[in-house]
Amino acid sequence: MKRLIYCIVCVLCVSSCTLDNYDGPSETFRGTITDSISGRGFETEVGDDGVQFKMLETSYCANPTPWFLTCCQNGTFQDTKVFNGNYNITPYGAFVPFVETGNNGKITKDKSVNLKISGTVSHNFIVEPFLEVTWVGEPTVSNNQIKVQVKIERGTSNPNYQQKCTDVFLFINSSSPYVSSNNYDSRISVSLSGSAAKTAPGSVVTLTSNKVTSGMTYYVRVGARIDYATNGVKRYNYNEPKSIVVP
Repeated sequence: MKRLIYCIVCVLCVSSCTLDNYDGPSETFRGTITDSISGRGFETEVGDDGVQFKMLETSYCANPTPWFLTCCQNGTFQDTKVFNGNYNITPYGAFVPFVETGNNGKITKDKSVNLKISGTVSHNFIVEPFLEVTWVGEPTVSNNQIKVQVKIERGTSNPNYQQKCTDVFLFINSSSPYVSSNNYDSRISVSLSGSAAKTAPGSVVTLTSNKVTSGMTYYVRVGARIDYATNGVKRYNYNEPKSIVVP
């Protein structure tokens, strides 16, 4: 009896090892989110509140469970561990959605992308930003405060995405050029809200930090967002980060 149980256990162990002995994902999906206004990489933030790609592998299932890929700060992305297969891909970010639904929940626009990912596959997604944030001149320092100027403009004429601007934020840190809403020093960063933010689109905005420390290098960046959520998140549009040394 003991011998019989031992044999059964051995068979189960061998079967289990055999079933799990599949090759891991090794295909590469990479590319760029391109800002249609500037023609450059879309400025965003690292993580789930930046740009997300909803990945649906449609090779074997009509209703697959989605998984998500995120984007680098400068709009580039790369994942080297993707399973070989056919994918339906929808980017989400602070730009006009690729997929829209009506009040009844039915899809009214679908510009999601279908790709076969095998080997290395590159794709460029061109997007219409909600807002375009651009530097006006260079950041300056006076009385141990950093002063910046930016121009904020609407990035799309689509009437469905003209919601009010709710926040304009000067994000600052001294640790990394990866500066955004998820990596900033709240003691020195400043923001505009209310009527000051609402009237920002179409104008040049000046923001002055709280006191900073002499001899330090700081990384600065401005983000602005409208009162609209994509995939449940109200996301910022950004300009590119800059560094400044405080004398």
